[in-house]
Amino acid sequence: MSYISIIFLFYFYASFKNHTMANKTDWAQAIQPLIKKYKGKKHPLEYKNIYQLLVMVVLSAQDSDRHINSLAPELFKAFPNMEALSNATPETLFPLVGKVRNFGNKTKWLSAIAKQIKKDKDIPLTMEELVALPGIGRKSANVIIREASEKAEGVMVDLHVVRVAQRLGIATSADPKKIEQQIMEVIPPEDWGEVGMAISFLGRETCRPSHPQHEECVMNSVCEYYRKQTKSGK
Repeated sequence: MSYISIIFLFYFYASFKNHTMANKTDWAQAIQPLIKKYKGKKHPLEYKNIYQLLVMVVLSAQDSDRHINSLAPELFKAFPNMEALSNATPETLFPLVGKVRNFGNKTKWLSAIAKQIKKDKDIPLTMEELVALPGIGRKSANVIIREASEKAEGVMVDLHVVRVAQRLGIATSADPKKIEQQIMEVIPPEDWGEVGMAISFLGRETCRPSHPQHEECVMNSVCEYYRKQTKSGK
């Protein structure tokens, strides 16, 4: 065997060993400190009931929670419940949500949802029923189910989870649907409702896109990104 072949095999083995070690992380146990830190913490959307949450979740897609929180009081003063919203028109909604990104489609979705549901008490709280509503995908449905304290049927994956899950090594895909599936495969169902929001809060507070606070992170002992940064001396 040539010297070059030996060097190649050495690096291949080292890479394989590191990959195998990362995959051996017992995420069901490793994630517990993070879940404990954020368990039960309310979603950043400042809602007062499930009707308000549903409306705000639809509006917040591709927009910021802070922006939706700022306009919510006036919106819900005008449309305090699903029945009132079912009578809304684009003209009456525009002054209240006209600055929301993609407001044209969102007002159509909310109007359709309100006309279909009609009463706050009839808001569905299962994955199948929620994703059947216009403007609500799995991420939004998981948020609503979690905040309503219903049994989780999946894991909430927002932009923060997309970033942080890959950094931790609990997921390898950049696709939200695949990330959700990968997390569900290594986390027991009883933790699905909390793990997504816990990772999201970590991304909002500690694991920011730039200058993540490694030393403050409760996950640094198992974080793949932190391990790589430490090795590179960054």
